[in-house]
Amino acid sequence: MDFADKIKELAKRIPDQLPYIRTEEATKTALVLPFTEALGYNIFDPKEVTPELTADVGTKQGEKVDYAIMQAGKPIILFECKAVNADLDKLTPSQLFRYFAATEARFGIFTNGIRYLVFSDLERPNRMDSRPFLELDMSALDDEAIEQFRQFSKATFSPDKITAAALEYRYTRELKRIISAELREPSEEFVRLLAGGIHEGRVTQSIRARFATFIKMHGEA
Repeated sequence: MDFADKIKELAKRIPDQLPYIRTEEATKTALVLPFTEALGYNIFDPKEVTPELTADVGTKQGEKVDYAIMQAGKPIILFECKAVNADLDKLTPSQLFRYFAATEARFGIFTNGIRYLVFSDLERPNRMDSRPFLELDMSALDDEAIEQFRQFSKATFSPDKITAAALEYRYTRELKRIISAELREPSEEFVRLLAGGIHEGRVTQSIRARFATFIKMHGEA
């Protein structure tokens, strides 16, 4: 079965499972581990998927991260898991932040079994970004996000390729967001830019107002 089909099959099962998942441990067992297995990793081999990987991080001794996907004895992907009902937007992936700088892993996944938020060090080397560059929501699957996540599977994993794709994906997403916002509510600078490139002559206040109206009309179309 293809990776995308495996993810969609897992997503179909979730609504029936939710009433029985009440704790963080149940979330890991019922949701996170099957997801990890769908990525092609052997969840029963601690050399490949290590639960509660321990390390000394700064002044904190014996720090643990929920799961670490290993390659040649080194962690490559870290997982910090929360209970299925946890609101990830209101929580900080503190384990990942601490562990990221202490290991050679370049990717951290913060999850409640439904949402999978992927972090890396795109802004500063060896320091985990404050914002994820990728999200997969099992309750609202998106084909593009599934394909992005495919890169983390055992068969295709390549840190350099993922980082390059992540930068492109992040910049494209941010450009779309900014352009969409400008079309809905154009800023003075955006109106001036477009008007100056189209209108011959001085761009007066009335011209800018007319262009702002045109931009909104096309943005709502």
